[in-house]
Amino acid sequence: MDRRSALTETFMASLLPCTEQETLYRQAVREVAEDVLTIEKNNPAYAEARVLHRLAEPDRILSFRVVWEDDDGGVQINRAWRIQCSNAIGPYKGGLRFHPRISLDVLKFLAFEQCFKNALTGLPLGGAKGGADFDPRGRSEREIMRFCQAFMREMAPFIGPDTDVPAGDINVGPREIGYLFGAWRKASHVYGGALTGKGLSYGGSEGRVEATGYGLIYFLQAMLAHQGDDVAGRRIAVSGKGNVATHAAEKAIAEGAVVTTLSDTSGTLLAEDGLTQDAVEWVRARKAAGEDIADPPARFGATYRENATPWETGPEIALPCATQNELDADMARALVDGGAKIVAEGANMPLTAGASDVIRRAGLCHVPGKASNAGGVAVSGLEMSQNRHGRQLSADAVDKALRDIILRIHDSVVREGRDDGRIDYIRGANIAGYRRLAQAISAQGVL
Repeated sequence: MDRRSALTETFMASLLPCTEQETLYRQAVREVAEDVLTIEKNNPAYAEARVLHRLAEPDRILSFRVVWEDDDGGVQINRAWRIQCSNAIGPYKGGLRFHPRISLDVLKFLAFEQCFKNALTGLPLGGAKGGADFDPRGRSEREIMRFCQAFMREMAPFIGPDTDVPAGDINVGPREIGYLFGAWRKASHVYGGALTGKGLSYGGSEGRVEATGYGLIYFLQAMLAHQGDDVAGRRIAVSGKGNVATHAAEKAIAEGAVVTTLSDTSGTLLAEDGLTQDAVEWVRARKAAGEDIADPPARFGATYRENATPWETGPEIALPCATQNELDADMARALVDGGAKIVAEGANMPLTAGASDVIRRAGLCHVPGKASNAGGVAVSGLEMSQNRHGRQLSADAVDKALRDIILRIHDSVVREGRDDGRIDYIRGANIAGYRRLAQAISAQGVL
């Protein structure tokens, strides 16, 4: 075992015993530890402050019950959490996710990743994540509203513009953010920027809905430009059919790429000659209506392959945009065999550890979500600034600011990721984010 591996194993063994069954959280922590522990060991201030240990153990975990009434007058009970991981560089910041299979493990991994992602933006944003095991499928508009209001009644004392600023995530979109913000305003008797992703009529920002997907393509363009190439004409496979996937596809098509796929849990929508913007809009509308994408109109020239994944279709570039650990080792081997050159993550940690190993050994360029999907939180940071200063930026100004932030992230990752003539984007992102966090944590004393 080499020195780097030995440091990692010692560190992982030192994590609290209660984390042993938290496989996603430990996967995320291990990936970072492998890259930054040598830096920490060689910096006395960071080592003495035990920076990575402090980041790996959240500041606090809020766990609460949500009691609400369904349309039939029945009492419903859900479990919810808010993981406030670190506010060393700014207020806690991260999304809320409503999903029946949400767990403490999922939210801890997401909160840990969020710390590094937010640090990379250069904005004053700490790291957090939250959610509930609420399933909105089949629920009426009124039921969703009542759940959001009950959820916020429990969470309101712990958030605010300078404390913790939640945003949306899976199943928490503009509608839910509206209900949550209204409930927070009612509970706090304050109008302020306690959430981001708000509607434009009550403090939201232009460009927030598109930001994560567009930012992914801006990062991809920066990567390709660094290699003396561009995105035009490149065959790109995108997974998912949600906000990130459809906006990434939309922007890639607009930039001249050939986007061949979108997908859902049952299969893949494939257009060998490339999806059109109309096809992307159709997928977005089906998603909004809670309908599948298995029967595309003939005019799109697309077919739906049941039980297939986008990774079997021979793309040059893979953009996994669905959910964590969606792409396993077998799928990674299919990408390698199909001639893929780049994997850039639109979702958070969409590759299993085994898939990441396959991609690394094959020499593909692999960009972690903490760098490539930071566009959403970047524009959330801009929304916070707009709320604080009482001004509204134009769509063009937000898009320019987003591009600038993504370019800065790319430059910092490249600077830290140079390795024997190539760029290790995972290592670069981990180290760049860690350095900013470590400087802040070590400077503020033992707290």
